[in-house]
Amino acid sequence: MRIKLEKRREPSMLMLVATPVASVLVTMLIGIVVFDLIGIKGFRAVVDIFLSPLLASYKWQDVAVKAAPLVIIALGLAVGNRAQVWNIGAEGQYVIGALCAAGVAIGFGTIGGPVVVVLMVAAGILGGAAWAAIPAWLRTRFSVNEILSSLMLTYVALQVLSYLVGGPWKDPNGRNFPASAPLGDGQTLPVLFAGSTVHLGVAVAIVLPFVFWYLMKRSVFGFQVRVVGSAPNAARHGGFDGKQTIWLALIISGGMAGLAGSMEFAGVLHKIDLGFPSGYGFTAIIVSFLGRLNPIGCLIAGIVLAVTYVGGQMAQTTVHIPNSTAGIFQAMMLFFILASDILVRYRIRLVPSAPQLVAGE
Repeated sequence: MRIKLEKRREPSMLMLVATPVASVLVTMLIGIVVFDLIGIKGFRAVVDIFLSPLLASYKWQDVAVKAAPLVIIALGLAVGNRAQVWNIGAEGQYVIGALCAAGVAIGFGTIGGPVVVVLMVAAGILGGAAWAAIPAWLRTRFSVNEILSSLMLTYVALQVLSYLVGGPWKDPNGRNFPASAPLGDGQTLPVLFAGSTVHLGVAVAIVLPFVFWYLMKRSVFGFQVRVVGSAPNAARHGGFDGKQTIWLALIISGGMAGLAGSMEFAGVLHKIDLGFPSGYGFTAIIVSFLGRLNPIGCLIAGIVLAVTYVGGQMAQTTVHIPNSTAGIFQAMMLFFILASDILVRYRIRLVPSAPQLVAGE
């Protein structure tokens, strides 16, 4: 018997939903085995990483705060990926969005209030969108691959951050550490529950997936994105402009990354230092694929990845694993979800092996 891949008439909806779940389960199983082999309690480590943050109610707010930027960035990336536009530079757009929000706060000095906060968030969105417009222009004008240009711009954004917090924006009262001054009263996002760290950005991250679902399923733009991504020739005949779609996809994804950066700055950290880049822009790529480029799926996947962040921190104290362990699990999940994509369009068949000819017959 031999294994044969047989193309399905239509993509399997069952596999579309089952493979992300299976990817998480297989990642957990392999984690148990690997940890046991290196002398760490594998089952305890995996439970702490994947389950303890959900079972411990005092960790829910940490999961919510971690999930918010992941979900917001992933929503923008999913739009681009649907159109076959690959924005790998969301981390840079996230940083630029936060810097733009910080610029507004610094410009207003000690003045605060809802108007200032709204202007900070708006500046973050515009900053991230403008940073993403650079690879959009390079792609449509000079056919430069947006994967490379957007990724390289991430490192430019980090240099901009380093220059600002180590120079013009350095806090004069910060003991010479490269960091901006803390936000003033009235310049931070309001918290949703007294005594918690759950800020308004979490509510935005819950609402936005449903907005994007409507945008992608019920609007002409969503239809345009799907057609351009799946059938470019048909899109041209249908009157859809491929270059326009590239611009819109990158600007939306950059704007969402900038929104996440501004909300992380105004809602969580309240200042910017060299440690502000957190890898959310890269992790959101995993979120978008684990969520199958579906807005609601991105919401669920964002929570799953946030759980691994919080669980990884918990496991550091319980079973003494390295801080990078959560990243390893996230990479494994991405590997398995990409590897299992073939099951969506193909089914596995066992067929009899072809008879072998014997010499002389």
